[in-house]
Amino acid sequence: MHVEDCIRRATGAKVVRRAARVQSLWSGYGEVARYALDGAGTVVVKHVRPPAGEGLSHQRKLRSYDVEMAWYTTRASSCPVRVPTCLAVEREQQEWLFVMEDLDAVGFAVRTRSPSADQLAHCVRWLASFHAHHLGDDASGLWPRGTYWHLATRPDELAAMPDGVLKRAAHAIDARLASARFRTLVHGDAKPANFCFSQAGVAAVDFQYVGGGCGVQDLAYLCAGVPEPLWHTLVDLYFDVLKPIVESMGLPADELEAEWRAVYPWAWADFERFVHGWSPGWPVSPHERRMSERVCEELA
Repeated sequence: MHVEDCIRRATGAKVVRRAARVQSLWSGYGEVARYALDGAGTVVVKHVRPPAGEGLSHQRKLRSYDVEMAWYTTRASSCPVRVPTCLAVEREQQEWLFVMEDLDAVGFAVRTRSPSADQLAHCVRWLASFHAHHLGDDASGLWPRGTYWHLATRPDELAAMPDGVLKRAAHAIDARLASARFRTLVHGDAKPANFCFSQAGVAAVDFQYVGGGCGVQDLAYLCAGVPEPLWHTLVDLYFDVLKPIVESMGLPADELEAEWRAVYPWAWADFERFVHGWSPGWPVSPHERRMSERVCEELA
């Protein structure tokens, strides 16, 4: 797969020059790089070239790039919140190429793994609008169950957990999330590093794990480790943004809020289940631990 030729077809540029590597992809599966066009303007290219591999983890990653391709070709153009414009997607055997708008060039140039309260609020507003817009989406072509920590795709992490009430509750927690009445698309990896900030807003990238779910699954992941007072503020902000949009669609916003607020502790417990098997030293705050404990007590 010739990257420069793909960029020329997508943009009409005659001269294409690799400018810089932006980052490598997880586990050596490729890279993201910036390319300059005709001496003016840039695009960002995500080039996936997986190493040889086998097993569930490898297959999950390969599937994730097909999902991301489906997201950009079937839904991204109608998304009401800011995502990069995808100029072209090509797949050749087990190699994927995404040619995308350079968000840095249009003002979304700030990245951080430790966002401020204001930056987190921008992310929460993004999520609320994203979830409202995709209510009822059947996730066709995407993950039927979104999030990269979904239980069915993480048996190794479940097996690695020490025996305890959360491990024993894992399948019941998963079933509770699956049985929610109100369903939408979740981003599936809504960590701060996947948001690009401007002075006035935010854009999101990395749609490998987008799929069906409850919006609070993204919210619980985004707010992991946030101090309790700010956590309450962000959760309230999420529903303050979500509900008017839902009401404008003629849907029962109060009922949705009641269900998703009740589901939130289960969404957190589901993620905590994953991290106990993946990274046992992951810090869990006291109020997050209390949420998981309440879920396990309810199931006891």
